[in-house]
Amino acid sequence: MDKREMIAAYAYRYDGSWQKIARAFAEKEVISPYPVRENYITYFDDNYPVQLRALRFPPWILFYQGNISLLKQPMITIVGSRELDGYGEKVTMLAANEMKKRFVLVSGLAKGADRIVHECALEDGHSIGVIGSGFSVRYPACNRYLYDTMTRRDLILSEYPFHTGVRKEHFPWRNRILAALGESLIVTAAKEKSGTMITVNEALSLSRDIYTFPYPYADEAGSGCNHLIADGAGIIYSLQQLEEIVPENLNC
Repeated sequence: MDKREMIAAYAYRYDGSWQKIARAFAEKEVISPYPVRENYITYFDDNYPVQLRALRFPPWILFYQGNISLLKQPMITIVGSRELDGYGEKVTMLAANEMKKRFVLVSGLAKGADRIVHECALEDGHSIGVIGSGFSVRYPACNRYLYDTMTRRDLILSEYPFHTGVRKEHFPWRNRILAALGESLIVTAAKEKSGTMITVNEALSLSRDIYTFPYPYADEAGSGCNHLIADGAGIIYSLQQLEEIVPENLNC
C-alpha cells in the first residue's frame, strides 16, 4: 500500500479520528486495504487544498462527493446561527447572493444560516459543504435535498468515512476546515458562545479577514457579531462593503 491507501485504511479503522490516524501512521501500524466507497484525497496528494496545509491539524483525508475542481476556485466561508430570526435570514441571503458572484461559497450544511448559503448558491453559483459525519448520513434530515443536489453540481467534503454517524464532537472539529478553505470569513449571526465563534477563532489563527453584520443593542442573536466588531472585525453596513470583498488575486 502507498501512503494514501494507508491513510484511507486507517480512516476507516478509526472512524476518521485525526489523533488515532496520526498515531497509526507514525507507528507504521500494519493494516489491510479497506474497500473504500468514496472518492478521496489525502494530505500526500498533489491536489490536496493548500489552504488546509496551514492548519495545526490538517485533515489526513477528505472524502468527497461532487465536483472536486471547485477547490481550485476562489472560496469564501459564510457561517451563522442554526436558529435565525428575520434579520439573520435577510443578511445571510444578502451576503450569499453577493458573494456567489465572485466566490465559491463554503459553509457547513447545517440548519439555519448554512442552509440559506447553500440554497442561494444553487441559483447561478456554487458551494462547498463540509460535514461532520460520513456520507451514509444526511444530517440534518431537513437538508436531504441539498445533499442530493450538491453531490450532482457542487461539492461535499468530510474527513469521516462513509459509515461514520453523527457525533457532537465532530462539528466543532470540522469548523477548522470551514475556516481554512475560505479566503475570508463572513459571520451573519452569532451569539457570544456558539459553534460559529469556534470557526471565527480558527480563522483568526490563520490570519483570515473577518466580516460581520451589526445587530441592535442587547440583541442576543447577534451579540457575538457585535463583539467581533468591537474587536476589529470588518463591519458590513451597506452593499458596498460586500462588493469590495473580492478574490485575493484581483486585489490591487
